[in-house]
Amino acid sequence: MKWLVLALIAVPTAELAILIYSGKTIGLFPTVAIILITGIGGAALAKKQGMKAWTDLNRRIATMETPGNAMIDSVCIFIGGLLLLMPGFITDLAGFLLLFKGPRNWLRPHIHKWLYKKMQNGTIRML
Repeated sequence: MKWLVLALIAVPTAELAILIYSGKTIGLFPTVAIILITGIGGAALAKKQGMKAWTDLNRRIATMETPGNAMIDSVCIFIGGLLLLMPGFITDLAGFLLLFKGPRNWLRPHIHKWLYKKMQNGTIRML
């Protein structure tokens, strides 16, 4: 919980500092244009990746396979899309990373480990 409070303070502060620096360095209109382009382009990419993940998830459920990795990919893509809709360079970078398979492949074992710990603690219960 402490990291969440820190993140809610640190990330917007860093975003604001980078936006101010960018505005001074390249100008107001190019900075706003970059933010708009990454938002629109990121939303389109998130939609495309999200539809692929949704199709994979439905296929796995239809064939009675465990949807674990497909579910994690879907959640990562959703979070990536949300991050891309927020203005700023840090959130855009994090959002783009979550949309691509390579970073998700690196992140997936950490998510598995985190979920396993939550199940061991009883925080997450499987019926």
